[in-house]
Amino acid sequence: MEASVDKPRLPGKSWARRLQRPLLLVSLLLGVTGLTRRFVLPAAPPLPVMATVPAFTLQSEQGRPFGAGELRGSVWIANFVFTRCPTLCPHVTRLMAGLQPRALALSGRLHLVSFSVDPEHDGPAELTAYGKRFGADPRVWSFLTGTFEALRDTVEHGFKIAMGREGKAIDDPATVFHGTHFVLVDQEMRIRGYYDLDQAGGVDRLLRDAERLVEGAKGG
Repeated sequence: MEASVDKPRLPGKSWARRLQRPLLLVSLLLGVTGLTRRFVLPAAPPLPVMATVPAFTLQSEQGRPFGAGELRGSVWIANFVFTRCPTLCPHVTRLMAGLQPRALALSGRLHLVSFSVDPEHDGPAELTAYGKRFGADPRVWSFLTGTFEALRDTVEHGFKIAMGREGKAIDDPATVFHGTHFVLVDQEMRIRGYYDLDQAGGVDRLLRDAERLVEGAKGG
């Protein structure tokens, strides 16, 4: 008697349908990939170049010369304050303090710089105490002073930000005025944006633009 041999079983319809499912998924994925390549979102437009900050040398809160030479090659954010200001400046300084964690995370590639617009009163000691009040880390955040003429030349002519004094009463902080916009400066000392951080999304926009410059994104 001949031994019986099992005949090979042909795949049934249910098995064939199971085989088709992964093939269908692969086809769909390939199709989506093709669409993604075809409809890539355009790159963000380059940040504008608004002006170039001229060379300057002032004095840091540590009593050392500090200026363009120390900042060139880094992306940096500037703002303008004075330590006797009772209302607006503490708010503006708290906003700058909110940027400090990101500057620290970027390992020195982003620097924060606060310019005093009341230099007759704000010497290194006053600026040091003011910085400590807001938790400033000197590794990434500098406070600058100097003569009134040097500060005004840098702030008004360099940054195009208003500063000055109404009247001659140097002892009255109410006579001091200045702009409150934050200014983003690139590695080549070019101004790339002005930011009102009290506007909705202002902080996020500033940090996003700063990181574009730090990372060398298109337009930086």
